[in-house]
Amino acid sequence: MEITQYEFGRIRIDGKAYTGDLIIYPDRIEASWWRRQGHLLQPEDISGILKDPPDVLIIGTGHNGVMQVSKRTLAALREKAIEFHALKTAEAVKLFNSRTGRKAAALHLTC
Repeated sequence: MEITQYEFGRIRIDGKAYTGDLIIYPDRIEASWWRRQGHLLQPEDISGILKDPPDVLIIGTGHNGVMQVSKRTLAALREKAIEFHALKTAEAVKLFNSRTGRKAAALHLTC
């Protein structure tokens, strides 16, 4: 999958536009992704990723980087030996597109 456009509140992946936060799995997209605590990423929010770990998870923390990654989430990712990067979403998109292999992304599109 390739992200061809990102701007505040909108992303285009393989020609399809999305306007809500989403998770990109190696084989599918979960559109309209919601987090239990909004701007604090918890392990429950990425349970699908933790169940079937990719090699790398790229976390888009929002246009301005408002979303934080909880200590519990960091510990869960380390426990599963998932390489992860938490960046402002525009930077996360660039990194996602540059990576190969089994990758996933959890992207907050606003804030």
